[in-house]
Amino acid sequence: MIIKTTSLVFAAACLMTVSAMPAAHAQPAPGTQVMTNGPQTDPGDVSPSWSARQNVIESQRYDRLLQTNRGFREARMRKECGPITDPQLHADCIASFNQDEPYVGSSTPPRAYQSGSGR
Repeated sequence: MIIKTTSLVFAAACLMTVSAMPAAHAQPAPGTQVMTNGPQTDPGDVSPSWSARQNVIESQRYDRLLQTNRGFREARMRKECGPITDPQLHADCIASFNQDEPYVGSSTPPRAYQSGSGR
């Protein structure tokens, strides 16, 4: 019984000592430059054949399909806007498809963009 009591008293004393110690905060020395790692990627995140040029080509192809293929456009609208349950957000999503890529056969004229060059 004395051994158990002594062990409990010792454990309590250790716990009180540890809890009373101030927490250590690492402080860089003056003039020290802190360096962090850049963005981290896994092997599956980036295709080894990815290129900026190919990305532009695929984006142009996507835009062209939205402009010329009503079935593709409607499928993308269902896929991207269909899960949205809020009526206003759903309407905004549908409207976003009519902003920059009007369907070629639609009665909506394409937007005219100002180049800003004064011409």
